[in-house]
Amino acid sequence: MESIHIGNMIKAELKAQGRTVTWFAKAIHTDRTNVYKILSKDTIDLKLLIRISKLLHHNFLLECSSTILFEAQKATKV
Repeated sequence: MESIHIGNMIKAELKAQGRTVTWFAKAIHTDRTNVYKILSKDTIDLKLLIRISKLLHHNFLLECSSTILFEAQKATKV
């Protein structure tokens, strides 16, 4: 699905929560450079996504699946 960019979704949630990249890097035990790589990618390892979802108390898996369902419904109407 081209419309799903998980890095942008995580970035938006961090911003909504007022969290910094530095905070996020410490929380997931990595450095800021790696966080910027994560935020720039449209894909992510599932285990990492689950960790991030728990950390931010945001269900990114549900958000992605909702987007996929919406796009599938839209495609069948064409």
